Amino acid sequence: MQALVENVKNTIVGVIRGTGEIVNAVTETASSSLATALKGTGSVGKALTESVTDVASGVIQGTAQVGGDLGQATKGAVIGVLKGTKEVGGEALDAVSSTVQRLVSETADVGGDVASVARQAMEGAIEGAASVGVKGVDAVAAAAAGAIAGVGGVGKAATETVARVARGLIQGASDVGGDLGSAARGALVGVLRSTKDLSTQTAATLAATAGSVVKATADVGGDVGATAKAAVEGAIQGAREIGVDAAEAAAAAASGALKAAGEVSTTAVEQVQKAATGVIAGVKVVAKAPFNA
Repeated sequence: MQALVENVKNTIVGVIRGTGEIVNAVTETASSSLATALKGTGSVGKALTESVTDVASGVIQGTAQVGGDLGQATKGAVIGVLKGTKEVGGEALDAVSSTVQRLVSETADVGGDVASVARQAMEGAIEGAASVGVKGVDAVAAAAAGAIAGVGGVGKAATETVARVARGLIQGASDVGGDLGSAARGALVGVLRSTKDLSTQTAATLAATAGSVVKATADVGGDVGATAKAAVEGAIQGAREIGVDAAEAAAAAASGALKAAGEVSTTAVEQVQKAATGVIAGVKVVAKAPFNA
């Protein structure tokens, strides 16, 4: 409802202008606005999805209007949506995914930094999940899938943006002690949910995304093998969801992970080769080419 978008936007504008504080102000605005909207319409299915996306739109539009920090606003929005959803008994993971998807797409629309927003969205998902009793790994995967889907589009530019967003997701998870594997898995699922096909370009995006999460994991000192395997698992899950060849999707992800590992170290290549190929989730995974450091 446009009325909800405008209400949230105007509230955010007033609060930021009045106090300058963003995260807590957005958290409270998002939580109360969502709870109020859903109490009158019910908290399941379409009503929940529409309400959380409207809240997300209002948050980004309002913050952008006053030149506020979109990343901080995003973090507050995700935490607030989780709190508001819990208050009315809604499905938290669906709410997180839909919220982050809209936050990323709105940020792109206003010319903001989508990678930074993805990073803060991940932090918000992890912190918010802990406060409402949702499993952190599930919230991480939901946020990651939503963020990648929020990029939308196909082609080289979209692939590059997805890779940057995926990197932000790993960084955000690392910042607050979240599970990097869940972030990687969700990111790859998000690619396929967004494209709904397995074209040559989608395969390239899967490879680039897997490569991005592996490099980001190496940068934060994480387990590159575990992240690579999780990325392949995400490709398989996403492929099965949309009904395309899981082995082909997995091969693209494994190839991208190995290529990235080759830019890190010989040890990283060995770790990724061992973890991300072979039989995974019932699928024989074969990388399309060898990669060496």
